[in-house]
Amino acid sequence: MAKLAPGFFHSFLSYRGEFKTRPYLFMKRISGFLKSPPIILAAITALAYGILASQLGFYWDDLPISWIRYELGQEALTQYFSTNRPAWGVWYGFLTRFIPHTPFPWQIIALFWRWLSSLLIWGIIQQLFPGRKRLALTTSLLFLLYPGFNQQSVSFVYGYHFTVYTLFLFSLFSMLWTLHHPRLAWLITLLALFASAANLIMGEYFFALDLIRPLLLWFALQEISTKKERIRRAFSAWLPYFTIFLAGVAGRTLLFNNQVYAYSLLDGLKAAPFLTLIELIQTVFLSLWTTLIAAWGQAFIPPDFALQGKVTIAIYLVIIGTLFALVFPLLRKKDKTKNKTEARTLLAIGLVSALFAGIPFWLTDLPVSLEFPANRATLPFIFGSVFTLVGVSSLILNKNLKNILLVLLIAFSAGRQFLWADEFRRDWNVQKNFFWQLSWRVPALEEDTLILLNEGALKFYADNSLSAPLNWIYAPDATAENIPYMLFYPRTRFGIEGEKLVENQPLTHDFIAGEFHGNTSQMVLINFSPPGCLHIVDPEIDSENKFISDLLVRDAASFSRPHLILDEGQPSMPDIYTPEPKHGWCYYFEKADLARQHSNWDEVVRLGAQAFGSGDHPNDPTENFVFIEGYALTGDWAQAEQLSLRAYRVSRSYMQPLLCSLWERIEKNAPNNLEKERSLLDMRSEIGCQ
Repeated sequence: MAKLAPGFFHSFLSYRGEFKTRPYLFMKRISGFLKSPPIILAAITALAYGILASQLGFYWDDLPISWIRYELGQEALTQYFSTNRPAWGVWYGFLTRFIPHTPFPWQIIALFWRWLSSLLIWGIIQQLFPGRKRLALTTSLLFLLYPGFNQQSVSFVYGYHFTVYTLFLFSLFSMLWTLHHPRLAWLITLLALFASAANLIMGEYFFALDLIRPLLLWFALQEISTKKERIRRAFSAWLPYFTIFLAGVAGRTLLFNNQVYAYSLLDGLKAAPFLTLIELIQTVFLSLWTTLIAAWGQAFIPPDFALQGKVTIAIYLVIIGTLFALVFPLLRKKDKTKNKTEARTLLAIGLVSALFAGIPFWLTDLPVSLEFPANRATLPFIFGSVFTLVGVSSLILNKNLKNILLVLLIAFSAGRQFLWADEFRRDWNVQKNFFWQLSWRVPALEEDTLILLNEGALKFYADNSLSAPLNWIYAPDATAENIPYMLFYPRTRFGIEGEKLVENQPLTHDFIAGEFHGNTSQMVLINFSPPGCLHIVDPEIDSENKFISDLLVRDAASFSRPHLILDEGQPSMPDIYTPEPKHGWCYYFEKADLARQHSNWDEVVRLGAQAFGSGDHPNDPTENFVFIEGYALTGDWAQAEQLSLRAYRVSRSYMQPLLCSLWERIEKNAPNNLEKERSLLDMRSEIGCQ
């Protein structure tokens, strides 16, 4: 440090002097700095992932992990990860001490590790192929923007994974660097061994990928002419890391077994070895096709022009144009002449790395797919996929054609990552609207109640994810011993056709940090299909409601128990969901439906006046039902008839049985008089009710 400070100030003063005496040279140095790989990679990280970072939220496992840590405490978090990844609990426990529970800082942290991992790829290529700066830049950009993985926005979870990825890549880079820099080799080797051990302890994604080291060392020592000496040097460099790897294997085998993911491949080989082997070969080829070839095609998926809007499409095109203009000149610059074996070296590293990357997933029979959320399995394949692609591109003799193809792939990959970020942004807004509408409709909820929600409205959330904010809102003082509420998707929990859904069956769900205990006779069913409002399923009417697109929710309408919704209480909305959305049609509908549940008909009519006067309108004709019933039960039969006919005309075949059921309930609950009898006759005549 004593030598570092004077050197820094000397450089600063020389730059300052240069600016005064030789401004051209000063600007040239600044230009060179801006074109350096760290700056280029940082700028492209910001373009591809950072534009929408402040508008993104928490997704998938972000929600339960953060809820457990920030609300239930560190002990509950430790318990949550005790069965599969104990290092996660330690890591999140450390970070959450000083990082607030807001999405933006977690997004920035995740982007930092993504950027740093790509910079280490640049360094690894430089160690393997000295002087090949363009090759290093191309490889690091492809690694940064790999389109087979689209979950960068799931920052709480994948910020961790890219931290581990960075540790692994740092250990590779340091191992290669020490081969040609003996002066500080001992210190760098210690750091590399620590990073290697951390990778093996903190997760299983990159565990088997550690076995790529001997191959990297073999190619990095290609200047050694004799094979025997080359093997000796490679083995001696690898031995400390191999010792760490063996210790990691022993630790996972003897001390800690993952209790969530079993090694199903080994069981299959014991039971039916030949058939299991055939299936394994098919799985391996499918995984390699998915991650090495099909993944890159994802870059060219066009945007959804109807859904994403003009502004989003314009930004997407600007990102593609900017990347092309920025990267193409960089790749056209002269580079050190490649050697004859470069393509074969890249292909060998790429293919062998891909084979090692798949071992954890093939052992546990986890799918390697490009679909969400299974594309998390592509993470360890990125290393091998990028090396393979760059190796294949090295075989293209026409340099201009090769550069154009690579730049197009880089530019469109950046654009595609931005479009995925926009999908996550929109899904976060939908999820926030869901919970705000739920809070308007449900002031409080009887404990041990299960929410059954239709699938499809939310893309980047599992039911397990949504159970976390449900408890956060309605049980902010809950402890880890008992989880008072749970949200299920019907097909996920009760079978494709609801075959497991039967009356009065006890339900127990292990949240690991705690347990939920409920019953199938204590459920509230919800249909949420934006832009329609959140709809509490009515057991008397909704069994025939074809506007509920989830057939299983419709068929299970009789299980819904709206009386479990309590009138007294105040939901506690977490800060991450603020501010409250503007009060429009859905606000007045939810409040009116709550008033209807408690037979407060004057309040229903008052809210109806506000709803219809708001300038907004229902997106689902059944949203009129609460006001039809309110008008009828307060004696405004003409308004009830008029609104019924308006709803009926939206879709006569869909609405006829629903309106008939509604008017049957009105007939049962409204006091008898001539106006009532006249309206009932009119409805029977107009709608065709029997």
